[in-house]
Amino acid sequence: MITKRIIPCLDVKNGRVVKGINFEGLSDVASPVELAKFYSDAGADELVFYDITASAEGRALFTDILCETARSVFIPLTVGGGIRSLDDFDRVLKCGADKVSVNSGAIARPSLIGEAAKRYGDQCVVLSVDVKRVDGVFRVFAKGGRENTGMEAISWIRRCVDDGAGEIVVNSIDTDGVKQGFDLDMLAKVCAAVSVPVIASGGAGCIDDFITLFKKLPAVDAGLAASIFHFGEVSIRELKERMREEGIPARLEGVGV
Repeated sequence: MITKRIIPCLDVKNGRVVKGINFEGLSDVASPVELAKFYSDAGADELVFYDITASAEGRALFTDILCETARSVFIPLTVGGGIRSLDDFDRVLKCGADKVSVNSGAIARPSLIGEAAKRYGDQCVVLSVDVKRVDGVFRVFAKGGRENTGMEAISWIRRCVDDGAGEIVVNSIDTDGVKQGFDLDMLAKVCAAVSVPVIASGGAGCIDDFITLFKKLPAVDAGLAASIFHFGEVSIRELKERMREEGIPARLEGVGV
């Protein structure tokens, strides 16, 4: 069986890792370089690096801190934030990213997904979607969860996969930072709509939340979280050992603290 991936997320603002609740109330956590190295040594399967204010501020992603972060890790690194063109893809890949995550840039210009997939391959193009329920409908939000696009989320995700997105990160704004578990209802609908890997993001508060995710939704490929790892509430080793005990395939070789 394919192992389920555990992916810490570094939300970076002004060169520092931050974390909030429902995408608001950001507080400083640590240096992205130090955290990235820690997670690489601790057995994370991949890392995600988001420059969370690049799109909202209409600027390019900061590359100096990204280059330094990429040099410190030996696991796949997905990078996003302010990705609006093929030049942006090229720039972050040259900084050391393995995959590029696009969100607001694809909303503004949907053809970007297909163009990037054609140039770099589907496996390099990750669609990140910030989703929130609005009057009972899953809606796509842009600019770090600040702007309701009005688009229905499941059809948008399906369209982007058809265009060449090779992986989907589904960020639930409703559950982000709340630590009450992943948004299983939304994730189930996404998994039913596409055949590419789906990464669940938003809501993890404890080890049991990951166990529930993978047991109830075996089609989900990975679980992504931030604060519970950043603040030491859950260790990657303990999480993966518990996954193994529960019959959920996990990579334990080389897992540290």
